[in-house]
Amino acid sequence: MNELGASTSPYLRQHAGNPVGWRQWSEGAFAEARERDVPVFLSIGYSACHWCHVMAHESFEDEATAAYLNEHFVSIKVDREERPDVDAIYMEATVAMTGQGGWPMSVFLTPAGEPFFCGTYFPSEPRHGMATFRQVLESLTDAWRTKRDQIDQIGRDVVAQLGARSHPAGGAIDAETLDRAVDLLRAEFDPVDAGFGRAPKFPPSMVLDFLLRHHRRTGSAEALRMVTETCERMARGGMYDQLAGGFARYSVDGQWVVPHFEKMLYDNALLLDVYTQWFALTREPLAERIATETADFLLAELRTPEGGFASALDADTEGVEGKYYVWSPDELRDVLGRDDAAWVIDLCEVTGTFEHGLSVLQLRNDPDDSARWNKLRSVLRDARNRRTYPARDDKIVAAWNGLAITALARAGVVLARPEYVEAAVGAAGLVREVHLDESGRLHRTSRDGKVGTAHGVLEDYAAFAQACLTLLGVTGDASWLTTAESLLSRVIEQFVADGTFYDTAADAEALAWRPKDPTDNASPSGVSLAAEALTTLASLTGSTRYEAAAEQALAASAALAARAPRFAGRALAVAETLAAGPLEIAIAGVSDELLRVAITNSPWGTAVVQGEPGLDVPLMAGRELRDGRPAAYVCQKFTCRLPVVLPEDLRRELNPAR
Repeated sequence: MNELGASTSPYLRQHAGNPVGWRQWSEGAFAEARERDVPVFLSIGYSACHWCHVMAHESFEDEATAAYLNEHFVSIKVDREERPDVDAIYMEATVAMTGQGGWPMSVFLTPAGEPFFCGTYFPSEPRHGMATFRQVLESLTDAWRTKRDQIDQIGRDVVAQLGARSHPAGGAIDAETLDRAVDLLRAEFDPVDAGFGRAPKFPPSMVLDFLLRHHRRTGSAEALRMVTETCERMARGGMYDQLAGGFARYSVDGQWVVPHFEKMLYDNALLLDVYTQWFALTREPLAERIATETADFLLAELRTPEGGFASALDADTEGVEGKYYVWSPDELRDVLGRDDAAWVIDLCEVTGTFEHGLSVLQLRNDPDDSARWNKLRSVLRDARNRRTYPARDDKIVAAWNGLAITALARAGVVLARPEYVEAAVGAAGLVREVHLDESGRLHRTSRDGKVGTAHGVLEDYAAFAQACLTLLGVTGDASWLTTAESLLSRVIEQFVADGTFYDTAADAEALAWRPKDPTDNASPSGVSLAAEALTTLASLTGSTRYEAAAEQALAASAALAARAPRFAGRALAVAETLAAGPLEIAIAGVSDELLRVAITNSPWGTAVVQGEPGLDVPLMAGRELRDGRPAAYVCQKFTCRLPVVLPEDLRRELNPAR
């Protein structure tokens, strides 16, 4: 019996009508496998995954394939966004056993949860030398019957080897490591098309964050050049939605032309923060435009009725990848008329860049007539809105909402858009009210205001704690400090053992092994987010407990940062903020302009708090108005310089060399 209809995950609910007898991840599913003495087929994907939909249509909707699965396997379907812990350990096994990974992930387990065969997408018909899914099933069924001892041994060996893996910790990430990281990144930088490495190209959000902070501290022209060229190419290519704002997941080519069309909350939150920081540092008009449009996209297209932010928009519409976003010359002529269409075709490089003569819109150069472009852009957006809209995965993920809250709060101040701060407060209120239970445990997901069953992992606690501390700074509401302290105390108590940060809590469900990984992937690693939030909390409270924990978390990424900085961007960014001080800025009284100057001109990630004198925040103790006027105190380790009341004086104090 298929039990996915009861799930809060939109991805699982997409499979509720399959003839496969899907089980959710649970002890009951493994108990059934033990009782029937059959292997487990574990299928992991996510709602915006194009090839997940393809495999579902080809195999999971097929009655004969489903009947074979139901007879010979217990089939478990997992949403990787809901259970990143399950995804992490079996992705590690898949990469170790096959040399590559991806989604859909197809893993075959013993009833003890031990992987013995792994893969990703399997076609329903022979293709490019790949075995069909049915061939895989039949071969494994035969092996289960005739080579059971060998299968059990493979599973035990995989668990033993991967469970024993360690990530060497280093010491502090010092100034020499930060300089060397820039050199290593320069060696991987694409001098022609920007970004790092070759196709497919993913937005290097955490690395860009690090390079911007490094430039602010050192004045490195090379760091800023890599950021400028990458941000410009991403924003002007097809990966960015030139009509409605927001970034797609990645570019399938090396020139940032054709995207993989799903739009993820975490990408847009991280890139919003990067473009806001780029604007704060350089006043670049393109940075301001992209930051504003990306924030507007979050509010217009991902905000849910409950006030949180949905996880993703699908890549496919009506079963066709990218259909909502691409245009033919004839479609443009029908909508705009011949003359305007000809102008847009030239401006947006409508030359058949996608498939079947269709193109994604690019904006490689600013239009010579911006008023004309804005008018035609609006007409095209209205026409596109009449198309079938991509499906939206509307589950709320605590970690990704945390990233969005932080980015929107900062953008709201820097760009003078108070509605962004209001949206951030609303989302944080939803997570605090729905995801946090009375025991202090944070749950990872909710949907329609109903909390999911998955417990929060390290990234959830850390990202939401940082969001709360950011909101404390911009709102002066001390309750956000209380929430953040509770979350980070639980991190220290539940996620750290023998000096090691784990991605799951000590009291969480036991898996085949306990995941821990300092590597940034599409979003920052949990331990680097913990380093950031603990650093901020230590700056606001003066607590040596939080400071020591922050140093310990940062040390977990030190060896990786020295060896492969592309995968340690957030840890390097936190280390940059520490190397620049770290500073603390307390603003006694309420002044939008002092707050804007403080966030815009201090090292990104600096602990900033604004509130009335007497606000129950340790950094605010003794911080008084000056002659009845709001005053800003710039401090290090709670030792503060003389307060200033004029924004231009604060700007000079934060930029002494400029």
